[in-house]
Amino acid sequence: MKARILDLLEQPTLIEKDQKKLQHFVEDLPPYAINKELSQAEHARVLSNYFFRSKDIYISRHNRYADYPTHTHTFIELNYMLRGTAHEVVDGRPIILNTGDLLLLDSGSTHSIDALGDDDLLINVLFRSKNISINLLNDLRRSNSIFYDFLLNRVVGENAKKQDYLLFQKRKSNEIQDTLDRIIEEYYLKNDFSNTIIKSYLSILLVQLVREYPLTGPHHANKSRLLVIKILKDIATEYRTVSLSELADRYNYNKNYLSNLFKTEVGTTFSEALTRQRLIQARTLVTSTSLSIAAIMDQVGISNKSFFYQKYKSYYHSTPSIDR
Repeated sequence: MKARILDLLEQPTLIEKDQKKLQHFVEDLPPYAINKELSQAEHARVLSNYFFRSKDIYISRHNRYADYPTHTHTFIELNYMLRGTAHEVVDGRPIILNTGDLLLLDSGSTHSIDALGDDDLLINVLFRSKNISINLLNDLRRSNSIFYDFLLNRVVGENAKKQDYLLFQKRKSNEIQDTLDRIIEEYYLKNDFSNTIIKSYLSILLVQLVREYPLTGPHHANKSRLLVIKILKDIATEYRTVSLSELADRYNYNKNYLSNLFKTEVGTTFSEALTRQRLIQARTLVTSTSLSIAAIMDQVGISNKSFFYQKYKSYYHSTPSIDR
């Protein structure tokens, strides 16, 4: 990593100075970054999508000198131990991160972090499921990897979750750490097109993790799983008009059989998966264009306004007007 970036990361923040002096946690987020309603229901801080207002991937160094309270979030979080050691509790299970280790936390997982010391540098990389493309998963479909299954479940949906976190301990090779260093450098240097470059590096990082952390058990990418991946790719590219009947004809399957197969492999119905893809596209249009909600609904293939608003709020814990 470039010396000036490392030097920047080592410098104490104002929050850290207060925490070191007071010996307790000091709030580091604005009120609108925390979903108060969900926080009360889940008895933990629920961090919202505020981090992604102007970027697809958000990176920060974790503040030192105080325990960070138990929290959860609506996005995926990668904790990278750049230097030192961190003690976390994830869904009630203690986790220790040493230099070079990575902890991938699924949306909805709950964790807390013990106070870090002077020499501890923990980097948080935040991103959402939409940054994991079906095309990438399709390219990785032959990989015998627990991480591949984790990625597939992120795109598929909440009902298919098998594991809320993955711990990757440092390998002898520095390939993954080098990619993470490039991501961090691009983020803090703020050069032209850095957001695009960071997204590309993230895809590279995911592929490297799949390659470095294979399963020792039987191959998971069976015939049914490969068919489901094809269908998910169809949903991702044809979300406006695609239907289960059309796909049943395309792949020469009985519609009811294909519906049951999809539900078994994915953990959610075809209709729910299609709605989720449409909502992902809708939110992209909400946050990046001035199109009316009616026009956005038409572009993503949703005709019922009440249904759209209900599902949007359920999925993003927000509304189109707030996100815009």
